[in-house]
Amino acid sequence: MKMTTQKERCPWAGTDSLYIDYHDREWGVPVHDDRLWFEFLVLESAQAGLSWLTILRKRESYRRAFMDFDPARVSEFGEVDVAGLMENPGIVRNKRKILSAINNARCFIEVQREFGSFDDYIWRFVSWKPVINIWKTQREVPVTTEKAIEISNDLKHRGFSFLGPTIIYAHMQATGMVNDHLVSCFRHAELVSSP
Repeated sequence: MKMTTQKERCPWAGTDSLYIDYHDREWGVPVHDDRLWFEFLVLESAQAGLSWLTILRKRESYRRAFMDFDPARVSEFGEVDVAGLMENPGIVRNKRKILSAINNARCFIEVQREFGSFDDYIWRFVSWKPVINIWKTQREVPVTTEKAIEISNDLKHRGFSFLGPTIIYAHMQATGMVNDHLVSCFRHAELVSSP
């Protein structure tokens, strides 16, 4: 008789296979690729007011609509591109969010010029290493932190939009700047021990 062991996960991963895969393979893994940084900025700002699962289901459509998340190409979008995006059923058709993604692409490029890469810019806020939290329950996990407020304010000062402290904290969790997997979750220990 074969016994199967169920891995313990963060409760938010639920039972949807897309969400579970995202939790198990991507959420909390430190990002060091500028294109992926930009992808998460676009997706996180699009998520405002919606569920993350909704955005995950639209991710491939976003990838196509936003030129594989190439900030240089997105920064050149004009009125015709915006009109086309507003007609695209595969993305969140909110004009403010679309215009924000284009604006943020332009700001992203400026950050790359100043710091050499967005990666070098963003990781300096946490001294180039993930913050390891030791939450036991989902209720303990904050929706924002002082560090997220600091980053959000700095991004706003640099002209970025639609990236308030709550969105930025979700961004930090997704991109591995913080390890907010519960200590009971199998991914917490895996990420702590990975180089």
